[in-house]
Amino acid sequence: MLTERRTLLTGGAALAALPAIPMARAQANTLRIGVLTDISGTYRDPTGPGSVSCTEQAVAEFQGRGLNVEVLRADHQNRPDVGANIARQWFDQGVDAIVDVPTSSVALAINQIAREKNKVFLNSGAATSDLTGPACSPNTVHWTYDTYMLAKSTGGALTRSGGDSWFFITADYAFGHALQRDATSFIEAAGGRVAGSVRYPFPATTDFSSFMVQAQASRAKVLGLCNAGTDTLNTIKQAREFGLTSRMKIAGLLLSMAEVHTLGLDTAQGLVLTEPFYWNANDRTRAFTTRVRPRLSNGWPPTQIQAGCYAVTLHYLKAVADMGVAAAKASGTDAVARMKAMPTDDDAFGAGMIRPDGRKIHPTYLWEVKSPRESSGPWDYYKLAATTPAEEAFRPMAQGGCPLVRS
Repeated sequence: MLTERRTLLTGGAALAALPAIPMARAQANTLRIGVLTDISGTYRDPTGPGSVSCTEQAVAEFQGRGLNVEVLRADHQNRPDVGANIARQWFDQGVDAIVDVPTSSVALAINQIAREKNKVFLNSGAATSDLTGPACSPNTVHWTYDTYMLAKSTGGALTRSGGDSWFFITADYAFGHALQRDATSFIEAAGGRVAGSVRYPFPATTDFSSFMVQAQASRAKVLGLCNAGTDTLNTIKQAREFGLTSRMKIAGLLLSMAEVHTLGLDTAQGLVLTEPFYWNANDRTRAFTTRVRPRLSNGWPPTQIQAGCYAVTLHYLKAVADMGVAAAKASGTDAVARMKAMPTDDDAFGAGMIRPDGRKIHPTYLWEVKSPRESSGPWDYYKLAATTPAEEAFRPMAQGGCPLVRS
């Protein structure tokens, strides 16, 4: 039996209105999964309601296997304090796992709370590689992507192909810092250099014009964008307006199909980006998209983050079915350990595994955005530029500093 329970929080006052889960029900043979995401802010399109829908798709596909599953949702507003308050209330009221959590600063807070409460954190939306490094936890799985992977696939490849000088525009919070740090290491390892960078406050900036002037003055060959969502859109649009694209390659270090669609191919053509999931990559990704798309309110194909919510939830449910609901609810650490012990396989990412540090392993792909002439129809946006095998795509465990694997 599957049930859905949706809780949408849009402000601080709404936190107090979070409905309690009666304790009698908390003892029932029911898993409760909370999708903590960006419902109304800058990351709404690549995450948000679509992340909820993809989580629900995984639950629906598990129907008939003896599990009762309830799905809740809430908006963390990209604020660590709001996200932390929701997470604590959810866990105290019987929620067993939290899914998604875009915005790295929020994810790092949830990571710690899940460990304190011995619950499960299934991250898809946050990018910081610290979740499998210094901040790694036996209660957390980091599924879709991270700053190391994005930096290696995009930064390293562009530098080797001639883009050997970079200027960064970076969102001034944990995600932006980690992405610039990781990209810089790959650029320098490939013989390139960083000609300059600028940080801007998040989420307070919409005018990037002064940064464009600095980027032009740097004479760098590549403009690296260490931001996401509407910030990335505004940066690319203003780079076009300033004519930077005629002399610089634009690399969206966290750019997704949602942003490409919003920009349109006339504006987005030629952009380079990394994603481990693209709806039109192969027969399995197309099959998943066909199943889930009717659930998506905007009618779009799923993004990489939304697909990650589906895949990580599905694997969590497989682990719970394997170990038993009571055991999974009793210990988030044990549930995550069972997830790590089982090979992963789903239509969004194919076969893979979860390492001891919590990092999910799968191939990653460097894509170039097609021109309008190259596109064969709606949502046909990407052409494959390069593939990084699963065993090479993510940071080696020995380099991450994760306390779980130091021995």
